[in-house]
Amino acid sequence: MSYEQTKYWSVDNFSGSEENLQLIKEAALWITKGEVVAFPTETVYGLGANALDERAVKRIFEAKGRPSDNPLIVHIAEIDQLRELVSDIPENAHLLMKQFWPGPLTLIFKKKEAVAPSVTAGLDTVAVRMPDHPVARELLRAAGVPVAAPSANLSGKPSPTTAGHVFHDLKGRIKGIVDGGQTGVGLESTVLDCSKDVPVLYRPGGVTKEELEEVVGKVDVDPSLLSDDETPLSPGMKYTHYSPAGTLYLVREKERILELVSQAKADGKCVGVLTTEEENGRYEEADVVVPCGSRTDLASVATALYGSLRKFDEHGAEVIFSEVFPYEGLGSAIMNRLEKAAGGQTPL
Repeated sequence: MSYEQTKYWSVDNFSGSEENLQLIKEAALWITKGEVVAFPTETVYGLGANALDERAVKRIFEAKGRPSDNPLIVHIAEIDQLRELVSDIPENAHLLMKQFWPGPLTLIFKKKEAVAPSVTAGLDTVAVRMPDHPVARELLRAAGVPVAAPSANLSGKPSPTTAGHVFHDLKGRIKGIVDGGQTGVGLESTVLDCSKDVPVLYRPGGVTKEELEEVVGKVDVDPSLLSDDETPLSPGMKYTHYSPAGTLYLVREKERILELVSQAKADGKCVGVLTTEEENGRYEEADVVVPCGSRTDLASVATALYGSLRKFDEHGAEVIFSEVFPYEGLGSAIMNRLEKAAGGQTPL
């Protein structure tokens, strides 16, 4: 489906003004009519449709070019909405919701039949979260239905952290975009399966494994987290994601990056380097150098990551070399996204 014009509703993140509320209600009305609308969350922009309407959900996949075997996350405004989506709420889920909802944590439950089949990609479970963003919460309340929403980008591209990113990827492909400014966390939510006796981490995100274990004890990590060979059991597990147009390589040693830049330049390539504020100025030979936050503040790296990857496309970088980060805390989520963007390769 194509649209001559994608509607645009510009609202203030933190304002509950009557004007803002009316714009959000207009966007929500289109969701209830079966249309697809992009909206901000605290993680990235989501591409939302009524999670109980199979035709509407299929429009998400069509707009993104998303594989049909890749399940979606359902977003809710109130805990009570879980009752129409899931058949059981384990005790550990209650503990996690009390601690982390609203927030960047998605929980997987056994589903009810009311959930549109395409949302779960044939699985008997459904992924649900309650976003911590005033515009998202107001939109969900106004729509009055649970909203299925993956990231609002073309499948495989870096997730959008501004409305401008959404417009670049999806103009003419969706009904509208609610512009609530830049997102905060910058990476998609953590995904945890609560339907197991021991919770299983499927995707690292804004809530770390360490924080989860402080609440529920032992958390297992799914062995296929870094593999593209298995049927995806949650959103974000399969396929190359978050990729710039150029080929991305992850490199452990900064001196090695300098060597690789020189080699690629000698081959006539337009070369980019993804670095941090501490190393900005080290890679002057590269054509495009993008500092992405500070090593002493990994939250700043997470917030800037997707926007930084998109900058390489703006400058036509053909080959990109990226520094790497520690596989702990928020660094695990950052490295998960970088490895997906690099096609699953391990760092050089």
